[in-house]
Amino acid sequence: MIIKTEAVVLRAIDFRESSLIVTLFTRKQGVVSVIAKGARKPKSKFSAFLVPGQVLEVVYYHKPTRNIQTISDTSYLLKLDRLRTDIEKMALTTTTMELVGQVLHENEVNEPLFLFIINMLSWLNKREQVSRLLFPYIQLRIIDRIGIGLQPGENIETNSGSRGYINIESGTLTITPEGDQSILLTDKQFMFVAESLIPGNSSIFEKKLTKSELSDLIQYLDKYIRYHVEGVKPRKSDDIFEKILNL
Repeated sequence: MIIKTEAVVLRAIDFRESSLIVTLFTRKQGVVSVIAKGARKPKSKFSAFLVPGQVLEVVYYHKPTRNIQTISDTSYLLKLDRLRTDIEKMALTTTTMELVGQVLHENEVNEPLFLFIINMLSWLNKREQVSRLLFPYIQLRIIDRIGIGLQPGENIETNSGSRGYINIESGTLTITPEGDQSILLTDKQFMFVAESLIPGNSSIFEKKLTKSELSDLIQYLDKYIRYHVEGVKPRKSDDIFEKILNL
């Protein structure tokens, strides 16, 4: 069966002398692995396309008995050049794509998440500067779209000076702990998470977290994800993301 669908490139790894094995997040079939034969040859029609974070229209041959399908054609749906030339954007994109691959099962269709990723990548490509706070915001948006989003408890206030907890087990953000796996946030971390749960609140990127607070918050959200999504392992691309934190 021939499949034509929109897709986001999650990762690409070398295969044999000249090919690539590419993981795609497709709109129609969820996460799909494809082989791009000869993609690493200088004149390959695939060479400029199969880069993490690129938004494409792809055509591939699908056989239910195969784990890896064969891609036959591709073109840009959105050409996002700055995601592969700007080191900060490249690092953030790579880490985000790995996270998406971690939280979705093979062939799991999730159109709300797919549309969020496309919109986020397009927005990121246009930005002049990358906020260090963008990744935990992305983490929060992704968990919401896979159905395990944090829920604000009663009496949550977003004024400066408040502190509270991420409750791993109950999936809530509260001013008092709930359950054995509750993580106390600093006031700045708590305000950032609470305000991130408000749709369309772009002012959160003006928040000021220390590098330590930011790194810890990312780890807390990763812990939350690992508790609720089976099989999630530490990201290999986190070392790349550290480049953003150290700028």
